[in-house]
Amino acid sequence: MFEENEQQGDSGQGASAPRWIGIAIVALAAVSLVALGTGWSAASRSNGIAQTLGTQTQQLKQDEDVLNQRLAKAEDTNAQLEGELSVVTNKMKLTEGELSRARLQTKRIKEEDAKQLSALQNNMNGQLATKANAEDVSKLGTDVSGVKTDLEATKSNLNMTRGEFGTLIAKNHDEVEELRRLGERDYYEFTINQRGKRERVGDLMVELRNSNPKKNLYSVAIFVDDQRYEKKNRSANEPIYFFTHGSRAPLEFTVNQVAKNKISGYLSVPKAATPSTHAQNSGL
Repeated sequence: MFEENEQQGDSGQGASAPRWIGIAIVALAAVSLVALGTGWSAASRSNGIAQTLGTQTQQLKQDEDVLNQRLAKAEDTNAQLEGELSVVTNKMKLTEGELSRARLQTKRIKEEDAKQLSALQNNMNGQLATKANAEDVSKLGTDVSGVKTDLEATKSNLNMTRGEFGTLIAKNHDEVEELRRLGERDYYEFTINQRGKRERVGDLMVELRNSNPKKNLYSVAIFVDDQRYEKKNRSANEPIYFFTHGSRAPLEFTVNQVAKNKISGYLSVPKAATPSTHAQNSGL
């Protein structure tokens, strides 16, 4: 009997052993699955981070290329502006002396006008004082009328606006005729009634670019000595001055009237201008 109990005990221990092994295997499998899941998740995150970094790196490279292009363009623009500034500075140095001479000439003209007016008034008063009888006064009436006419013309001239260089600025055809009678400069009237087409005015070529009758403004391109000058949004009766090659006195371009696609005015030229200017504009 003892032997039978011993055999039964041995058989019970042998049957219970496989259960622990199964539990251990299941536990190891679970741990392995968790480890695999964790590793797969980490690998996925690593790939995502790597892709994001690659995209950001590419974007940064593109931004850097764009920035380099803009910097290069900015350097070119700065170089061009420096060149234009140098040209303008040199031109300003050339015209400083001319401006000084023009101011002196303006002052001298004003003084001469005042002297002429004073001399005319004194002459008229002197003539009236020396004529005592009615016959002499009657004869003097004609002379007085002439003197008054001269005085009115002189006063009218003095009432005209003077430009930067001392020249009188006419605002209509009658004032242009009055300036012609003074004989100090030559005046050529013009009318341009088409945009975008160059037309000759004296020795200048003028192209009407735009006109604004409501604001009384206009824009033109003027060609002088193979140079093109763009004058934008200039007002009527505002003179534009140009110095031609070898000339000390300026040409004066003035627009008196602004209409739709049309401007009218005059060109004032110094007496020293070449005869070709008069010949080309005798019909204006």
